Amino acid sequence: MTDINEIQATFDLLDDWEDRYAYLIDLGRDLPHFPDGDKTDAHLVRGCTSQVWMVLNLDNGVLSVRADSDAHIVRGLIAVVIAVYDGKAINELQSVDMKQIFKNLGLSDHLSPNRRNGFFAMVERIKAAAPA
Repeated sequence: MTDINEIQATFDLLDDWEDRYAYLIDLGRDLPHFPDGDKTDAHLVRGCTSQVWMVLNLDNGVLSVRADSDAHIVRGLIAVVIAVYDGKAINELQSVDMKQIFKNLGLSDHLSPNRRNGFFAMVERIKAAAPA
């Protein structure tokens, strides 16, 4: 899986937002298989315009994130979320400044409000799994 530093470096190399969107879609294509059996209401992320399913697991205090969507660009946004949070210790989750990462990638200026809200709905679901 691609890490957030690699995603940021690639974004920095791409001047055109069409190229960045294409890269996001490519990241989404590279997501691991998400079983249809996990596409249930219990795993549905509320607040997303597209359907997004997310499964969070804790193993020895380390978070694993699996997710999928029915929209290509959203799958790319899922890849960003996974790049930031997957493999993090549960006590590190609250300290992640996803708003800054989102801004650094330029997503705040180039995504619709609905996509932005959906992205942060995924983030809030992850943060809800972490102790305050």
